[in-house]
Amino acid sequence: MKFKDSKGIFQQIADTICDKILSKEYKTGDKIPSVRELASKFGVNHNTIMRTYMELQHKDIITNRRGVGYFVKENAHKKIWASRRNEFFQATLPEFIHFVDLLNIKKADVKELIKKLEENEKK
Repeated sequence: MKFKDSKGIFQQIADTICDKILSKEYKTGDKIPSVRELASKFGVNHNTIMRTYMELQHKDIITNRRGVGYFVKENAHKKIWASRRNEFFQATLPEFIHFVDLLNIKKADVKELIKKLEENEKK
């Protein structure tokens, strides 16, 4: 994984785990990789993964079963979905609109993009 400068590494790893929950790669009750496994996979310090897991626990996304590992909590999918949807409408969409205006992008171009999205929904 290539990390971006705009966000902390632990947050980017948390986002990746949340993406896997949203895509249902990790389902309610599933065990997620251990701290050691994830640290090795991403090439980061164990403390970075611990911070990631503490953040996800704080957000009520995962739970720790002492001596067993970390597991996806019930309703984690709904919590992530609601949070991401809110972020989209509060930050991403206004930024998109700003750039459409700034770059003088034509309404027809945006309509074409929406048409492609609608086609993907039908699949």
